[in-house]
Parts: sequence; C-alpha cells; structure tokens
Amino acid sequence: ANRFGISIDDGPLFRATHVRPEGDDPISLSILLDVNGTDRDLLKKIDDAIAGLAPLSLRPRDHVSIYAMDCFLIRTLHDEPADPVRLKSAVDAALQPWVSRGRREDKHGCSSRVNLWDALTFLTDELYDLPGRRVILAVTDGDDRGSKYTWNQLRSSAQLRAVAIFGLRYVPAVEQFMSLNDLPEGAFNVVCELSGGLVMSANESSLEKKLKLFTAMLRGRYIVEFPRPLKGTPGPHGLAVKIDKSHAFIRSAGISVPMPDPAVMADPTTVPSDPSRTPELGKRRILTAP
Repeated sequence: ANRFGISIDDGPLFRATHVRPEGDDPISLSILLDVNGTDRDLLKKIDDAIAGLAPLSLRPRDHVSIYAMDCFLIRTLHDEPADPVRLKSAVDAALQPWVSRGRREDKHGCSSRVNLWDALTFLTDELYDLPGRRVILAVTDGDDRGSKYTWNQLRSSAQLRAVAIFGLRYVPAVEQFMSLNDLPEGAFNVVCELSGGLVMSANESSLEKKLKLFTAMLRGRYIVEFPRPLKGTPGPHGLAVKIDKSHAFIRSAGISVPMPDPAVMADPTTVPSDPSRTPELGKRRILTAP
C-alpha cells in the first residue's frame, strides 16, 4: 500500500490505507452479444467459449447475465451463478433469432434494431442493483448506429455506477498480432478506458484464450482503499492512482463515496477523524462534456 499514491481533483498525493488484488471477490458480469455489427464470425463458437469459463475462470460465486443485441435487446440469463451448462444454453437461446435468419444480414428481418449506447446504458442500469464487482463484456465492433443516448452519457453512467466496460472485437487471424495501440480509435475505446476497462481483439482460434485472459485481468485488478476526504463535496470528482517507480497508466473504475451525515458530524459524541490522515481535494474539475 505504501507504493500507491492517490490524488483527487489533482490534489496532493496521499497514500492508500490498504491495497489487495481483487482475487476471488464475486463478480457480477453482463455479457452483450452484438449480432448487428461486423463481428459475426466471432459468434459462431462463442457458446462453447463462454461456457468454458466455468468453473475455473468464473466460479459459482460469480453471477452472469447474458444479452443479445438484435432486433430487440434479448436477455436469456439474469444474475445466475456461473455454470457451464447454464451459460451455453443461455448464449444459444440469445443467438437463436439470429441463427434462424441464417447468420446473415436480413433486411426484412427487423423493422428496427437496438443500438450500442442504448443497450450498454440499459445493462449498466441493471447492474447497478447487483452486488459484487460490476463488469460488462461487449462482443461488438464498437460502432453505434443511432442511439438516443450519447457515448458520453454512457461513460458517465458507467462511472457513477462503478461498472467497468470491456470490449471484444473481431480481428482476422492474419492480424492476430495487432497490438492494443493498433486498434482503431473511437468512442467505444474511450468509454471502455474511462470506465476502467479496455478493448481486446480476438478471432475464431483465439477466442477461448482471450476470454480467459479477460477474466484473469479482472482477478488481477487492485482494490485500493483510502479514507474519505474531510471536506469532500457532492458531485463527480477526478481520481488518479500512481505507483511509485512505475510509469504505468492506471485506469480506475468508478466508485461511490457516501457523504457524511451532517447530523452525525454535529453530534458531540461523534469521534472526529484525524484531519492529517484524510485526503486534500485539489481544485481541478473533471470534464463532463466531450
């Protein structure tokens, strides 16, 4: 913990009080399968790949929800313990309308379609009421095609609800050595990075490996604890985390910090916290509009 420095609103760095790997903390995971994009080849064997995550990468304590973004937003599993049979069945059921149309673009199959920002905003709202570490994995090309919500509204919602969004994008086998820096820039990348996630690439042969890498990254995240600021103010704040002797860029997932009850603080029996051990807020305010 003494290597972790934290700054709020670009204020002075202060030390974390406790740091540990996420490890076996329960995860609430929502998986979104986008059949409207260009990543359909990634969906051909995704039922077996997702089912293969249990019981080693995903444990029974982890709960999973399965959605497909098709003509409608389809949910076939909601907050159920990770079980390989249940996961495979839910993925197959979610993809069944798309499979019935022949796994091809059918212009007459849908009168309207669900769009990416709207779907992810809905999943974020659904996750907010669930316990555990909240995560979305979106198997999508990352292109939105006309949502009523903007990507920035989605980003704000994910941060306020402590939901980390990860993306899995199809890359042909000939480009399998593409680095993260080679992925095309776009709003989806920004949403993932600013919510504490990132965008990964995969193809048919690497899909299973990349899904296991995704869950390993979740287990390897750090939980950083720090005291509540003595003079904290309501509203969004910028949080930066640094590690001594490291140039790593750290993406932090959003958190909610409750404000102290004024009545409790005014009670003469309340033991005040030590001001020297609480963070000092900076004066920098985060951007809330792109």
